[in-house]
This record gives sequence, C-alpha cells and structure tokens, in this order.
Amino acid sequence: MPTLFEPLTLGAVTTPNRVLMAPLTRMRATVPGDVPNELMQEYYVQRASAGLVISEGTQISPEGKGYMDTPGIYSDAQVTGWRTITDAVHAAGGRIAAQLWHVGRVSHESFHGGAPPVSASAAPYRNRTTVRGEDGRPTRVACPTPRALGLEEIPRLLEDYRRATVNAREAGFDLVEIHGAHGYLLHQFLAADSNRREDAYGGSLENRARLMLEVTDAVASAWSPDRVGIRISPIGSFNGTEDPEGAESGLYVARELAGRGLAFLHLSEPDWAGGPQLDDAFRRDLRGAYRGPIVGAGNYDVDKAQRLLDAGMIDAAAFGRAFIANPDLPRRLEGDLGLNASDPETFYGGGEAGYTDYPAYA
Repeated sequence: MPTLFEPLTLGAVTTPNRVLMAPLTRMRATVPGDVPNELMQEYYVQRASAGLVISEGTQISPEGKGYMDTPGIYSDAQVTGWRTITDAVHAAGGRIAAQLWHVGRVSHESFHGGAPPVSASAAPYRNRTTVRGEDGRPTRVACPTPRALGLEEIPRLLEDYRRATVNAREAGFDLVEIHGAHGYLLHQFLAADSNRREDAYGGSLENRARLMLEVTDAVASAWSPDRVGIRISPIGSFNGTEDPEGAESGLYVARELAGRGLAFLHLSEPDWAGGPQLDDAFRRDLRGAYRGPIVGAGNYDVDKAQRLLDAGMIDAAAFGRAFIANPDLPRRLEGDLGLNASDPETFYGGGEAGYTDYPAYA
C-alpha cells in the first residue's frame, strides 16, 4: 500500500507526496480590494513542500465575501497578486490550487453596502462571522437573515464561478477546488434545513444538489475536469447548517460527481470542528460511490492517515492547523521530528506573527 510520502496523481497534476495543505482562512489580504500580497506570498512559499497547497477560501465575487480581509479572484489586481504567489510557489517546487468560495449567508451586511447576503432561502438562522472592529481587530458579529437568491440570478452566479476559474488559470494555479462544504452557499442549497425553496433548486435531494452540480460543470467547462476538485462536508454541523440528511446527500453528490472525471473529491470530516469522528462505514460507502481520488481532512495525524490509506478509503490527507505552525510539515511527519505548537490568537488577521514566523525544523 502507498504511504503518505509517495507520489499521487490528482487529475492533471502529480504530487510528490500525499500530505496536502488544507485551505485555511487567515484574513491577511490587502484592503481595499482584497488583494493577495507579499506577506501571503512568503506564507505560501514556506509551505510549498506540501504535495498540493490548497489556497485559503477565495471569493469569486464581492457578493461571495463573508469575512474581513479575505482575498478574491475576480479583479485584475487580485489575479496579478495571486500570480506573484503561484510563480513563487512553483519556483520553490510546489503545486497550488485555488479554492473558489462563495459564503452565501455566512456574511454581514457591512460587506455588501448594507444589503443582506444571499442564500438558498430567506430564513433566519444562528451564526456569526468576522468583521473589522473599531480597534481594527477581528470582531465576531451575528449574521443577518439573508435574502433568497433569485432564480433569474442563477446564470449570473454560474458565470461568476466560470470567470473565477478563468482567472485562476490566468493567475497560474495548477487546479481549482470548489468549496461545497461547511455551511457556505453550495452547502446551503444542498442541506434540507437551509433550503426551503419550492422551485427547481429546492424540495427533493435531486433539486437541492442541482446548483452544486451546475457549478461543477461550469467550472470544468471553463478549464478542464481534471483541473477541478470539490470539497464537501456531508456530516456535521457547520456555520449554522445542520444538514440532517447529510449522509444521504453526500453520497448522492459523490455518485453524481463520479462520472465527471474530476481531479479529486475532498472530504472534510466533522471532528476538526468539535463534532464526532466519522465512522468507517460512511467512508466505505463514499469509496463505493466515488472511485476517483479522495482526499480526507479533519483531525488527522500520521497514524489515522496511514490507516485510511491502507484501507483504501482515502488517497491523500489534507492537514490544516498543523501546517499553520509547521511550514515543513511533510518533512516533520516523515522523520517523526515533532511539531511546533500553534497560537490560535494569531490565526485570523494581523501580520507576520503567527503567520510567517514559525520556524522550519533545524
């Protein structure tokens, strides 16, 4: 059986190892404009030894923004900023994917000129997001009740995803990953508790999954299916979305995606966010539904990742918080060299502290 430290083919890309860097929101883009910058370049280059670096969530449009200082990929300045990062990651021997993000209702009216964010339905829910406080620091605030995305707006949304994919290609990314997880827009449409629509995008599971699949097809048509991955989190509570039928909907989506020739399916497990550990029965069902590369992510360590590799349930593991404090994580894991501890106080917003000042193993 393969180990974490052997190559893997993910669509059009071959990775040197199976230790992937999970997408991590860090809130350090330049404002105004949400532009990637030199500090972000240093951060990503430091972590270029990952088999694949998956970028932080990158909003596909101003409407898709939900947190302070997160980067976008819809303006010329943003494309130029990302290009300096991807060029530097490639020069360091790395590979990098752009995570395409629309947060939907996980947002705040202050990001949208006072207008409410959009979602599958105009229903109140309990959740918070992060805005800039009066002291300039990240501040948690309640999310407002969203408005329902109009049926006539769906073509425009698909075009936003398509254009973001074209921009990612122009910015030098190797792949894109569609964010369909964690209670954000596509998950809001998929989940029965957040989708109360009565049109072609609501009601039945087939209808609720329609937008996610249409987005996938739009993104694939803008580049190539083997340049596209997608992240899902079918089990667990995320950002106010409970998704009571998550196991069923996750397997349905996996079966529908299986014939599309995508680069990978990225499974985010609930234990990283305080939820229960995913059981192997669901993992086996997911493997039966999707025979392409599966990336597992959650509260992973080497032993868990290797066990699931040996069992054929995953093909690679994505590590999040471990990569924050350990820029050379693949080397540390392979050599059992020990890990730096991370500082949660510096996860979101700020400068170099807790971002680019973690040392590589000496």
